[in-house]
Amino acid sequence: MKINRISKKKNLTSYPNHIAIIMDGNRRWAKKNKKLKFLGHREGAKTVKKIIGLSLKYNIKVLTLYAFSSENWKRSNNEVKFLMDLFKEILNTETINLKNKKIRLKIIGNTKKFNFSLQKAIIKAENLTKNNNKLLLNIAANYGGRWDIVNSVKKVALKVYQGLLNPKDINESIINNYICLNDIFPIDLVIRTGGEYRISNFLIWQIAYSELYFTKKLWPDFNKKDFKKALNIFIKRTRRFGGD
Repeated sequence: MKINRISKKKNLTSYPNHIAIIMDGNRRWAKKNKKLKFLGHREGAKTVKKIIGLSLKYNIKVLTLYAFSSENWKRSNNEVKFLMDLFKEILNTETINLKNKKIRLKIIGNTKKFNFSLQKAIIKAENLTKNNNKLLLNIAANYGGRWDIVNSVKKVALKVYQGLLNPKDINESIINNYICLNDIFPIDLVIRTGGEYRISNFLIWQIAYSELYFTKKLWPDFNKKDFKKALNIFIKRTRRFGGD
Protein backbone atom coordinates (compact mmCIF):
# COMPACT_ATOMS: atom_id res chain seq x y z
CA MET A 1 0.00 0.00 0.00
CA LYS A 2 1.42 3.33 -1.03
CA ILE A 3 1.78 5.92 1.73
CA ASN A 4 0.68 9.39 0.76
CA ARG A 5 3.30 12.09 0.92
CA ILE A 6 2.75 14.40 3.92
CA SER A 7 1.59 17.73 2.57
CA LYS A 8 3.23 20.92 3.77
CA LYS A 9 -0.27 22.34 4.10
CA LYS A 10 -1.34 19.59 6.47
CA ASN A 11 -2.12 20.69 10.00
CA LEU A 12 0.58 18.97 12.05
CA THR A 13 -1.56 19.21 15.19
CA SER A 14 -3.48 16.23 13.81
CA TYR A 15 -0.43 14.14 14.55
CA PRO A 16 0.15 12.81 18.05
CA ASN A 17 1.69 15.12 20.63
CA HIS A 18 3.18 12.20 22.55
CA ILE A 19 4.47 8.94 21.09
CA ALA A 20 5.78 6.04 23.17
CA ILE A 21 7.76 3.25 21.53
CA ILE A 22 8.57 -0.29 22.66
CA MET A 23 11.80 -0.83 20.74
CA ASP A 24 11.77 -4.59 20.23
CA GLY A 25 13.84 -6.79 17.96
CA ASN A 26 17.50 -5.86 18.37
CA ARG A 27 18.65 -9.36 19.26
CA ARG A 28 16.50 -11.02 16.61
CA TRP A 29 17.87 -8.57 14.04
CA ALA A 30 21.39 -9.61 14.98
CA LYS A 31 20.50 -13.29 14.69
CA LYS A 32 18.76 -12.73 11.35
CA ASN A 33 21.84 -10.94 10.02
CA LYS A 34 24.28 -13.44 11.55
CA LYS A 35 25.83 -10.88 13.86
CA LEU A 36 26.57 -10.79 17.57
CA LYS A 37 23.51 -9.73 19.58
CA PHE A 38 25.50 -6.79 20.98
CA LEU A 39 25.74 -5.39 17.46
CA GLY A 40 21.96 -5.56 17.26
CA HIS A 41 21.75 -3.19 20.22
CA ARG A 42 24.22 -0.80 18.56
CA GLU A 43 22.18 -0.87 15.37
CA GLY A 44 19.07 -0.18 17.42
CA ALA A 45 20.77 2.90 18.89
CA LYS A 46 21.19 4.24 15.33
CA THR A 47 17.44 3.86 14.80
CA VAL A 48 16.82 5.86 17.98
CA LYS A 49 18.70 8.80 16.47
CA LYS A 50 16.65 8.56 13.26
CA ILE A 51 13.32 8.50 15.11
CA ILE A 52 14.34 11.46 17.26
CA GLY A 53 15.07 13.39 14.06
CA LEU A 54 11.72 12.41 12.56
CA SER A 55 9.91 13.42 15.73
CA LEU A 56 11.42 16.88 15.40
CA LYS A 57 10.45 17.01 11.73
CA TYR A 58 6.81 16.15 12.40
CA ASN A 59 6.50 18.43 15.42
CA ILE A 60 6.02 15.66 17.98
CA LYS A 61 6.19 17.24 21.42
CA VAL A 62 7.11 14.19 23.53
CA LEU A 63 8.86 10.94 22.61
CA THR A 64 9.12 8.18 25.23
CA LEU A 65 11.34 5.18 24.49
CA TYR A 66 11.38 1.88 26.37
CA ALA A 67 15.13 1.23 26.59
CA PHE A 68 15.55 -1.16 29.51
CA SER A 69 12.75 -2.76 31.50
CA SER A 70 12.87 -3.83 35.12
CA GLU A 71 12.67 -7.40 33.81
CA ASN A 72 15.73 -7.04 31.54
CA TRP A 73 18.03 -7.66 34.51
CA LYS A 74 17.20 -11.35 33.95
CA ARG A 75 19.37 -11.36 30.84
CA SER A 76 22.95 -12.59 30.93
CA ASN A 77 25.48 -10.57 32.94
CA ASN A 78 27.47 -9.86 29.80
CA GLU A 79 24.48 -8.47 27.93
CA VAL A 80 23.34 -6.34 30.87
CA LYS A 81 26.86 -4.93 31.26
CA PHE A 82 27.02 -4.15 27.56
CA LEU A 83 23.66 -2.36 27.68
CA MET A 84 24.71 -0.30 30.71
CA ASP A 85 28.02 0.62 29.04
CA LEU A 86 26.22 1.51 25.82
CA PHE A 87 23.73 3.67 27.71
CA LYS A 88 26.53 5.55 29.43
CA GLU A 89 28.46 5.92 26.17
CA ILE A 90 25.45 7.41 24.39
CA LEU A 91 24.77 9.81 27.26
CA ASN A 92 28.37 11.01 27.17
CA THR A 93 28.57 11.41 23.39
CA GLU A 94 25.07 12.50 22.35
CA THR A 95 23.93 14.87 25.08
CA ILE A 96 25.60 17.86 23.46
CA ASN A 97 23.69 17.09 20.24
CA LEU A 98 20.44 16.99 22.19
CA LYS A 99 21.25 20.34 23.74
CA ASN A 100 22.04 21.91 20.36
CA LYS A 101 18.80 20.58 18.90
CA LYS A 102 16.85 21.95 21.88
CA ILE A 103 15.81 18.47 23.06
CA ARG A 104 15.25 17.94 26.75
CA LEU A 105 16.28 14.54 28.11
CA LYS A 106 14.50 12.88 31.01
CA ILE A 107 15.18 9.40 32.37
CA ILE A 108 12.21 7.65 33.98
CA GLY A 109 12.50 4.52 36.09
CA ASN A 110 14.34 3.31 39.17
CA THR A 111 17.80 4.68 38.37
CA LYS A 112 19.08 3.92 41.89
CA LYS A 113 19.94 0.41 40.76
CA PHE A 114 22.47 1.71 38.22
CA ASN A 115 26.12 2.10 39.20
CA PHE A 116 27.36 5.47 40.42
CA SER A 117 29.07 6.48 37.18
CA LEU A 118 25.91 5.86 35.13
CA GLN A 119 23.76 7.74 37.64
CA LYS A 120 26.21 10.62 37.42
CA ALA A 121 26.04 10.61 33.61
CA ILE A 122 22.22 10.65 33.76
CA ILE A 123 22.14 13.64 36.10
CA LYS A 124 24.68 15.51 33.98
CA ALA A 125 22.71 14.89 30.77
CA GLU A 126 19.40 15.92 32.34
CA ASN A 127 20.88 19.10 33.78
CA LEU A 128 22.56 20.05 30.51
CA THR A 129 19.29 19.82 28.57
CA LYS A 130 16.77 20.88 31.23
CA ASN A 131 15.96 24.25 29.61
CA ASN A 132 15.28 22.83 26.13
CA ASN A 133 11.71 22.85 24.85
CA LYS A 134 11.64 21.66 21.24
CA LEU A 135 11.13 17.99 22.14
CA LEU A 136 10.94 16.15 25.44
CA LEU A 137 12.76 12.82 25.12
CA ASN A 138 11.93 10.37 27.90
CA ILE A 139 14.07 7.26 28.18
CA ALA A 140 12.48 4.52 30.29
CA ALA A 141 15.41 2.73 31.94
CA ASN A 142 14.95 0.13 34.66
CA TYR A 143 11.30 1.00 34.27
CA GLY A 144 8.22 -1.16 34.79
CA GLY A 145 4.58 -0.13 34.74
CA ARG A 146 3.80 -2.11 37.89
CA TRP A 147 6.78 -0.55 39.67
CA ASP A 148 5.47 2.87 38.65
CA ILE A 149 2.02 2.21 40.14
CA VAL A 150 3.40 0.65 43.33
CA ASN A 151 5.78 3.59 43.74
CA SER A 152 2.85 6.00 43.43
CA VAL A 153 0.72 4.05 45.93
CA LYS A 154 3.59 4.08 48.45
CA LYS A 155 3.75 7.88 48.24
CA VAL A 156 0.00 8.16 48.68
CA ALA A 157 0.17 5.77 51.66
CA LEU A 158 2.85 7.95 53.24
CA LYS A 159 0.55 10.97 52.96
CA VAL A 160 -2.16 8.97 54.73
CA TYR A 161 0.29 7.85 57.44
CA GLN A 162 1.39 11.46 57.99
CA GLY A 163 -2.23 12.53 58.40
CA LEU A 164 -2.08 14.70 55.28
CA LEU A 165 -4.60 12.68 53.30
CA ASN A 166 -7.90 11.00 54.18
CA PRO A 167 -8.16 7.52 52.60
CA LYS A 168 -11.71 8.40 51.56
CA ASP A 169 -10.29 11.13 49.33
CA ILE A 170 -7.99 8.83 47.35
CA ASN A 171 -8.99 8.75 43.68
CA GLU A 172 -7.38 8.28 40.26
CA SER A 173 -6.23 11.88 40.16
CA ILE A 174 -4.28 11.58 43.41
CA ILE A 175 -2.57 8.36 42.36
CA ASN A 176 -1.81 9.92 38.98
CA ASN A 177 -0.02 12.81 40.69
CA TYR A 178 2.83 10.43 41.57
CA ILE A 179 2.92 8.44 38.34
CA CYS A 180 5.76 9.03 35.87
CA LEU A 181 4.95 11.49 33.05
CA ASN A 182 1.90 12.87 34.91
CA ASP A 183 2.74 16.50 34.14
CA ILE A 184 3.08 16.33 30.34
CA PHE A 185 0.98 15.52 27.28
CA PRO A 186 -0.87 12.21 27.66
CA ILE A 187 0.39 9.40 25.44
CA ASP A 188 -1.51 9.43 22.15
CA LEU A 189 0.19 6.60 20.32
CA VAL A 190 2.14 3.51 21.39
CA ILE A 191 4.27 1.83 18.72
CA ARG A 192 5.71 -1.64 19.21
CA THR A 193 8.17 -3.11 16.75
CA GLY A 194 9.29 -6.71 16.44
CA GLY A 195 5.99 -8.46 15.77
CA GLU A 196 4.90 -9.05 19.37
CA TYR A 197 1.39 -8.00 20.40
CA ARG A 198 1.73 -7.09 24.06
CA ILE A 199 2.60 -4.10 26.23
CA SER A 200 5.31 -5.80 28.32
CA ASN A 201 4.73 -3.78 31.49
CA PHE A 202 5.27 -0.44 29.71
CA LEU A 203 3.38 2.60 31.03
CA ILE A 204 0.33 0.48 31.85
CA TRP A 205 -1.35 3.28 33.81
CA GLN A 206 -0.60 5.99 31.26
CA ILE A 207 -1.76 4.22 28.09
CA ALA A 208 -5.31 3.32 29.15
CA TYR A 209 -6.71 5.24 26.16
CA SER A 210 -3.68 5.43 23.90
CA GLU A 211 -3.87 4.15 20.34
CA LEU A 212 -1.76 1.03 19.77
CA TYR A 213 0.23 0.28 16.63
CA PHE A 214 2.11 -2.99 16.11
CA THR A 215 4.54 -3.78 13.32
CA LYS A 216 6.57 -6.86 12.47
CA LYS A 217 9.56 -4.70 11.58
CA LEU A 218 12.49 -5.33 13.90
CA TRP A 219 13.62 -2.15 15.63
CA PRO A 220 16.92 -1.71 13.73
CA ASP A 221 14.94 -1.96 10.45
CA PHE A 222 12.25 0.52 11.52
CA ASN A 223 12.65 3.49 9.19
CA LYS A 224 11.15 6.76 8.02
CA LYS A 225 8.52 5.01 5.90
CA ASP A 226 7.43 2.86 8.84
CA PHE A 227 7.21 5.87 11.15
CA LYS A 228 5.14 7.84 8.63
CA LYS A 229 2.83 4.86 8.20
CA ALA A 230 2.19 4.75 11.96
CA LEU A 231 1.44 8.48 11.99
CA ASN A 232 -0.92 8.26 9.03
CA ILE A 233 -2.80 5.35 10.57
CA PHE A 234 -3.10 7.28 13.83
CA ILE A 235 -4.76 10.30 12.22
CA LYS A 236 -7.37 8.07 10.57
CA ARG A 237 -8.52 6.59 13.86
CA THR A 238 -11.50 7.92 15.83
CA ARG A 239 -10.68 8.42 19.49
CA ARG A 240 -13.70 8.31 21.77
CA PHE A 241 -12.04 7.87 25.18
CA GLY A 242 -14.90 5.66 26.33
CA GLY A 243 -17.63 7.96 24.99
CA ASP A 244 -19.92 7.72 21.94
